[in-house]
Amino acid sequence: MSKNNNNKNLYLTDYNANDKPWDEHRGQCDDVGGLYAAAAEFERYAERMSNCSGLLRFGWSNNLETGETRLRLREAHFCRVRNCPVCQWRRSLMWQARFFQSLPKIVESYPSALWVFLTLTVRNCEISELGLTLSAINSAFQRLKVRKEFKPVLGWIRTVEVTRGKDGSAHPHFHTLLMVPSSWFKVNYVKHSRWVSIWQECLRVAYEPNVDIRPVKTKTKVHGDKPCESIAAALQGAVAETLKYSVKPSDMTVDSSWFLELTRQTFKRRFVATGGVLKNILQLEEESDADLALADNAEVKENDDGSRVAFAWESTERHYRRASKQDKNPESN
Repeated sequence: MSKNNNNKNLYLTDYNANDKPWDEHRGQCDDVGGLYAAAAEFERYAERMSNCSGLLRFGWSNNLETGETRLRLREAHFCRVRNCPVCQWRRSLMWQARFFQSLPKIVESYPSALWVFLTLTVRNCEISELGLTLSAINSAFQRLKVRKEFKPVLGWIRTVEVTRGKDGSAHPHFHTLLMVPSSWFKVNYVKHSRWVSIWQECLRVAYEPNVDIRPVKTKTKVHGDKPCESIAAALQGAVAETLKYSVKPSDMTVDSSWFLELTRQTFKRRFVATGGVLKNILQLEEESDADLALADNAEVKENDDGSRVAFAWESTERHYRRASKQDKNPESN
């Protein structure tokens, strides 16, 4: 992409079509913020979200490996409201980047480890009972961790997702990525039916809950001397599924009363946990504006000339428009 300005380059997507998600997520932010603005008790959330990622400053960067020149986000301010669609998106990318940055060391320490994707569910509940249900499944997971079938697990990452049922109920469930020893599918193998029974016992319920457990297929033989890259490629989907949004933006906006009650029910609840050798891999306590801004290019080796091209959110157009007066150049810093 040329650095030269012209009349056609009005919007962020004119510079790079791959930046279209910024328009999408910031538009969703307006929608969700509007729901909060209509409820007096959540006006503070609405105010914070109205200022979230309102101005994005990108810098021209040259990829040192490919030679490609493109804009990379360098500066932005984020609101950190739990259900902000922009912050959910950036946080997910940040966690994924941190996982993959730590993967080489993990592979070096545990070269024969395998990976398993585990989904644990519970029956839908009334949205007004979501808080109690979340407490119940968290307690159930604590019981699961001490079961002999779970003991071989080397490390794990667990997140909560809440989806909206067609009848207005809430469906909380766990997405869990397990790192397990190579003996998992032989010496430590547990049938699916047994996992259902174990989770039922841990939940202390009379019905059989849905459980999905499947291996993350990695190649038994890797090409060349880069086993980490092969494993990372295989883990891409499972990691993205584990570390995605906690609530879909489409579920937030379909029913305002449902969404506002969800906000009350999940207040100050943690939706992400890690354990074993993966504990602290996501650095959950560290989340700055810079962390979220650089989330999707943390591993790219490139230079930064210090210049900045600014784009401001235009809510009426639902696009980021070039804001030349907000640009920076190295001499002005």
